[in-house]
Amino acid sequence: MENFISKADVLMEALPYFRRFYGKTFVIKYGGHAMIDEDLKESFAQDIVLLKYVGVNPVVVHGGGPQIDEVLDKMGITSRYVRGMRVTDQATLDIVEMVLVGKVNKEIVTLINQHGGMAVGLSGKDGGLILARKMNVTVSANGEPPEIVDIGMVGEIIGINPLVIDSLDENKFIPVIAPVGFGDKGETYNINADLVAGEVAEALHAEKLILMTDVEGVKDKRGELLSTLRVNQARKMIQEGVVGSGMIPKVECCVNALKGGVEKTHIIDGRIKHAVLLEIFTKEGVGTEVVRK
Repeated sequence: MENFISKADVLMEALPYFRRFYGKTFVIKYGGHAMIDEDLKESFAQDIVLLKYVGVNPVVVHGGGPQIDEVLDKMGITSRYVRGMRVTDQATLDIVEMVLVGKVNKEIVTLINQHGGMAVGLSGKDGGLILARKMNVTVSANGEPPEIVDIGMVGEIIGINPLVIDSLDENKFIPVIAPVGFGDKGETYNINADLVAGEVAEALHAEKLILMTDVEGVKDKRGELLSTLRVNQARKMIQEGVVGSGMIPKVECCVNALKGGVEKTHIIDGRIKHAVLLEIFTKEGVGTEVVRK
């Protein structure tokens, strides 16, 4: 009997969150180990479906770096990176779009649907969702003057048209977005999935932006996990070098989303089963929430 009561206690702990988030939109960036490990893939799909059934509108934006690397390796194409971004010539772009839109996106959609959801796959081209332009990257090395490096068809976002997402939400579908955008002349751009998730969250006036990672969250200078990080703290930690280079884009993405009107942002450990539910519906959480104050 105590076991049954403890299960009821868990549900009661989540009740205030169910009430608070009913009808709200969460944008979840899905990536890292959670996209590779079979158990984690299953638990993620279950989390998304449960969110939909308790009245939350989840919007999934996914990456796919390891899957792209695997196909490029098989084709004998070596990847090159500048400031963490994949140099994307036309041949690489064709593969990126094929893997992200044609393979990874559809696998996620199928998995969510198998667990009782109604997911629909999109790229940034669908419904004019993500308008982009070529990204210019400036690099300075060994004290030399900064220079612009051409990294190919990598895009930065000009605008998000959320109409197609709103239409899907209203009809109980779960949007799953591949981070590929289009230019004003119809050209295709490869875009960082964290950036897409942040911009989509702003455009939808989302309650939450959740970034799944392969680390515990943001740590302080003593190496201890921070459950909450304020914007002014985040900026100071970046300036002081406490936040490492790999975490800087994610923290900056959260800060920008908060400035753009998103209520709260989270960087969570996607290596934990049901990480999304644990972060949202428990007091302890499994990562770092980044907040305005």
